Amino acid sequence: MLRFTARRLLHAIPLLFGVVTLMFFLLQLAPGDPIQALIGDYPATPEYIAQVTEAYGLDQPLLVRYWEYLQQIFTLNLGESLAGRVPVADLIADRLGNTLILTVTAMTFAAIVGVAVGVWAGVSRSRWLDHLVTGVAVGSLSIPMFWLGQMLVLIFAIKWSVLPSQGMYSTRSTAEGLDRLPDLLSHLLLPALVLAMREIGVVARIVRTSVHDTLTLPYVETARAKGFSRATIIRRHVVRNSLLPAVTVIGYNFGFVLAGSVLVETVFGWPGMGQLLYESIRNRDNAVTIGVVLLIAVAVVLVNLLTDLVYGLVDPRIRVGAGTGGRA
Repeated sequence: MLRFTARRLLHAIPLLFGVVTLMFFLLQLAPGDPIQALIGDYPATPEYIAQVTEAYGLDQPLLVRYWEYLQQIFTLNLGESLAGRVPVADLIADRLGNTLILTVTAMTFAAIVGVAVGVWAGVSRSRWLDHLVTGVAVGSLSIPMFWLGQMLVLIFAIKWSVLPSQGMYSTRSTAEGLDRLPDLLSHLLLPALVLAMREIGVVARIVRTSVHDTLTLPYVETARAKGFSRATIIRRHVVRNSLLPAVTVIGYNFGFVLAGSVLVETVFGWPGMGQLLYESIRNRDNAVTIGVVLLIAVAVVLVNLLTDLVYGLVDPRIRVGAGTGGRA
C-alpha cells in the first residue's frame, strides 16, 4: 500500500504541472488587458500604463514570465494578486475554510441520503420506487445548479422569508463563537442542498444497482439457507459489499463538487474559493485564478488518493493487489 501511495503521488506531479501550464497560457490568450482591468475606466497616460506594466513584469516575453512563475510555484509561492497587492496564498487561506464547510457538508449530506435511498430502493420490490429513484437521479443530473439555486432563493428567501439568501453570516448578528452556529446553519442550508442534489441522485442510483446485483450472489443465497433473517442479511452482507461502488463515486466526484461550488457560491454570495475564482476571472487577476485552480487540482488528487486508500480498507483484495504491484 505504501508503494501504491508513492506511485500515485508521483503520477500527480505531471498532472499538476499540466494544469499550471494550461491555465497560464489560456489566461494569456483570454481577451482583455489585466493592466486596464486594474486601472479601470479612469483615464491614464501612456507613461503611467507603461510604468504599471513594468512594475508587474508584464513587459517581459511570455516564456520568460512563464519560467519565472514556475520558479515561484516550485518554492510554494503563488505570487501576488494584481488587484489587491496581497499574496495569493493569503487570499486563498482566508476563503479555503469557508469552501470546505460548504463542500464537506454537501458531500456528507449527499452520501447519507444517497446511500439510504439507494439501499431502500434496492431491497424493495416496489417498481414505482425504482422508477422514482431513477427519475430523481436523472432530474438531479439535468437541472443546472445556478438555476436551482435561484429558484430556491425566490421561494425560501424572497417569497416565504424563512432562510437567508446571501452570505455566510448575518450582518446584523453580534453573536460570537458557538453562538454563531445557528446563523451559519441557516445560511448553509440552501447552498449545501443545491450542491448536494446532483450527488444524491448519482449515489442513490449506483447503490440501488449494486444492491440489486448483490442480492443475487451465491453467498446471499447461502445466508438465506442458513436461516438468517432478511434484516441480518441486508445489514451484514448486502449493504457493506454494495457500498464499494458508492465509496468510489463519492471520492471521485469530489472534483465536480468543487467545480460546482463556483456557481453555487456566486449565486448565494458564499465567501469561498469559488467566489474568489469568479472575481479573479472577472478582474483578470491571473495569479489568483491559477492559484485557486491549482489548489483545486491538488485537492482532487489528494481526495482521489484517499478514496483509493479507503477502498483498500473496505476491500482487502485492493490491498493485496497494491502490495504486489497490481498482481493479486
